[in-house]
Amino acid sequence: MEYKKVCLMYRHKDYAIDGIRSALGLAVENMYAYGVVMDTEIPKLDELTQESIEMLRDMEGEVYSTVPANVETNGFEPLTIEELGEKLREMTHIIPYGIK
Repeated sequence: MEYKKVCLMYRHKDYAIDGIRSALGLAVENMYAYGVVMDTEIPKLDELTQESIEMLRDMEGEVYSTVPANVETNGFEPLTIEELGEKLREMTHIIPYGIK
């Protein structure tokens, strides 16, 4: 059985937290789930969201960001646009989440 790999892409800060929880929900459903915060800086996350990220990581998922401030403030994994392009080739599903 081949597992699905899903990448949720967050470009608006108002949807990032909800999107991270959605990635965790997909991981619970036996999918490899990844989130990418792109092009926007988000404020420091609360403890509940940090716990959601840790649970996602426990299930082999990850939250990345193309913005260095998010890596520093929230502990996301850094990712360049070029690296994102490579990662997207591995995905079975790509979801632009909350794009305005």
